[in-house]
Amino acid sequence: MTEQERVFAALPPARGRGFAQTWWGQTWLKALEDTALDGQQLRQGRTYARRGAVGAVSVRPGRITAVVLGGDRAPHRADVLLRELESDEWDRLLDMIADKAGHIAALLDRDMPPSLAEDAADAGLELLPGIGDLDPECACGAWDHCSHTAALSYQVARLLDEDPFVLLLARGRDERQVLDALQARSAARAAGPRHEPAAESPERPEGVDAQEAFALGAVLPPLPAPPLAVSDAARVAVLDGGEQAPQVDVAALELLAADAAARARRMLAEALSPGHEHRPPSPPLTQWQDAVRLASAQPDGPDGEVPARLARGCDRTRQDLRLAVRAWEFGGPAALDVLEDHRPPGSEALARARAQVETAWGDGETDSRLHASGNRWTLTGTGAQVRCGRDGRWWPYRKERGRWWPVGGPEPDPSAALAVALDSGTADSGHPDGEQR
Repeated sequence: MTEQERVFAALPPARGRGFAQTWWGQTWLKALEDTALDGQQLRQGRTYARRGAVGAVSVRPGRITAVVLGGDRAPHRADVLLRELESDEWDRLLDMIADKAGHIAALLDRDMPPSLAEDAADAGLELLPGIGDLDPECACGAWDHCSHTAALSYQVARLLDEDPFVLLLARGRDERQVLDALQARSAARAAGPRHEPAAESPERPEGVDAQEAFALGAVLPPLPAPPLAVSDAARVAVLDGGEQAPQVDVAALELLAADAAARARRMLAEALSPGHEHRPPSPPLTQWQDAVRLASAQPDGPDGEVPARLARGCDRTRQDLRLAVRAWEFGGPAALDVLEDHRPPGSEALARARAQVETAWGDGETDSRLHASGNRWTLTGTGAQVRCGRDGRWWPYRKERGRWWPVGGPEPDPSAALAVALDSGTADSGHPDGEQR
């Protein structure tokens, strides 16, 4: 085993649970499912992974490897390749993480907050894979993702759930290298900047001192006081001094200015990323979607005064906003649509959904306890529900305090989504015809 390699023992079968519980594990699976061309191969791969057919998993820079037992129990070496970050990209990533103690603490706690990935994107780095980033190689000879590389990828999502350093190793640096580099950067920041002797600057015109120039002009106002220092580049400073116009809401202005700055940085990073010109533009958000997005970014979540004002501005209650923010955190606008849309999918999507339900549960006891209403299937007596989105993905829900709450991200098949809903903890188990928000 090389110094930059970790080998994970074969995981037990994944019966009764989804493959990814964390948002970054779900993002990994979305990259796989958006990339693979053959849905049947993905379904077969999930079956292999669920029954424990994936052997020990080796993770090293740029490559993840395992032996997968196929349907005939024949072993196949499967590899998934992921681009390593260049040296300068690692420098930017480590500088960004070291700048915020919360990022270091989260990684040490085996967590990857969304803000870490967002800050990486602002620095022009795509830490998590996207469509086309997971490149398959398999001994079976398939050129696209086959059932063996799909099974490996589903198993990797379980490993990522437990330890996000697995992703960093695949990107090129192991845990020890990352932590040593972060410690060195933190020590350098604590020691303060080094003062190098100033080099001689070229001669410039002497000019006139600014204060002298102002003193010469009696009609000119005095120099203004210097602006407030900004400790955080993401924070917008509100300047003191002067008389505030009564119609100006400073708190709202500060929030909108900070949001505009963050969005501008993200748009610039996206514009500079490779292949940006080939990506379709995102559809504009509705007023409610944008309010939910803003509320989800607040330090105190949906329970602060700013989110309450956002809810009132959209004629919604605070509880509506709490539900919406929970959904947004699991899947953005698509998750919000599933939360609020009760209409069944179109005829073609509905037929596909019914076929998936029949395939997942057949004529067994579970199938007889499913109650369908619109785009929602509720398992009576359990407080568990799955909802089919208009893109054909399934979302797990759980009944809590008389309302249906999202409890996970999208799954490609209803059985996996139902497993997440059932595993999400105790909830109300009333009749499925109850409150359906």
